Amino acid sequence: MSRKLNRRSVLKGLGVTGMAGLAGCMGNGDNNGGATDTPTDSGGGGATATPTDSMGRTLRQGVLLPLTGDLGSLGQPIRDGAILPAAQLEGETSFTIDIQQEDTETNPQAGISGANTLINNGYPAITGPASSGVNLQVTRNAMIPNSTVGVSPSSTSPAVTTLDDDDYIFRTCPSDALQGRVIAQVGAESLGNSTAATMYVNNSYGQALSQSFAGAFEERGGSVSQQVAFQKEQSSYSSQLETALNGSPDMLVVIGYPASGVQLFRDYYSDFASGEDIVVTDGLIANDLPDDVDNDMGNVTGTAPKASGPGREAFDSLYQDEYGRAPGVFNAQAYDATAVSLLANIYAGENSGTAIRDNMRRAANPDGEEFGPDSLAEAFETAAAGDEVNYQGASSSVNFDENGDMAAVSYGIYAIEDRDFVETDSVQFGG
Repeated sequence: MSRKLNRRSVLKGLGVTGMAGLAGCMGNGDNNGGATDTPTDSGGGGATATPTDSMGRTLRQGVLLPLTGDLGSLGQPIRDGAILPAAQLEGETSFTIDIQQEDTETNPQAGISGANTLINNGYPAITGPASSGVNLQVTRNAMIPNSTVGVSPSSTSPAVTTLDDDDYIFRTCPSDALQGRVIAQVGAESLGNSTAATMYVNNSYGQALSQSFAGAFEERGGSVSQQVAFQKEQSSYSSQLETALNGSPDMLVVIGYPASGVQLFRDYYSDFASGEDIVVTDGLIANDLPDDVDNDMGNVTGTAPKASGPGREAFDSLYQDEYGRAPGVFNAQAYDATAVSLLANIYAGENSGTAIRDNMRRAANPDGEEFGPDSLAEAFETAAAGDEVNYQGASSSVNFDENGDMAAVSYGIYAIEDRDFVETDSVQFGG
């Protein structure tokens, strides 16, 4: 099902803002790898690939994820998932895969700058960005105006669904409109709580998820006394905790990122812990969080989109072999985002954002022979021959709806055991 790639030291040595060539498989933005195609920012129109105009050329893919900043500890493993298809396929297909990566720094302006670098260097499709606070600004200010396809593995804001994007923006993760319902179900049914408060990072991700949870919890008969915003990476969160916990709610929902979460939970366990349940969302599902906080965090439950696609087992094996560790949250979604983008590029027959956009659903949705992470090289050659491919992903079956969202997704429910997040249950949405 998988093979030992034995290039772990090479991947770990790559810089955080760009990739040099990996034995002709990954190049920088100026290296066309001997291909005859010319990169463009837009154009095309969904040309059908044929053996004569597609095989043997260079496929360009950008990766724009947070390698530093508040989300850096989660962003680096997500990046590893995003670049894995190129490492996996080195020498296995007739194509050269040219990947350049840029760091959003978990900051919208840095994200826009990184996106413009990729676009100017001729990358027509981008895996990323990660956080919704960055993704929404980057897509509106860089990707959509430049006819560039964006596929986020982890931008979960409901606002992504309704973007005026001319169908250039996709994602392999679900909307927080669903995660709010999951948190409400966990809080009311599994934990037996009837009152709650939220603390959320003050951006589109935090605001939307807090509101989604509050609405779903109140529909179940619960009440939400406070929804308290906080800024990223502050030296203290004591005043926000005091406000949120005023009135002694049964449950506190915390929506944020690891770098901020460490200080927030240090403050909580130092001065505020009084037996309430805490639920954290995907942005805080990091196994080093309890150690960084220096607490077993036994009262914490987590919810996060789950990798449960037909290709999950194969992906897990590939990721473990390449990086020497098990994949984490959104790693499979990042792999699928890159894999589908590359397949669409093959069908497009050129490095054109418009042509790739017009072939995204052809590469992913039902109709055609099924391929997954363990048969990605065969999927490339099948697409290059002009035959239909139905990509079955690691995170899900990867079927895009009319908004570029996933048609079916799963969520994992996590407990902290021995200072690690351990999945204890799951919830499925869609067919």
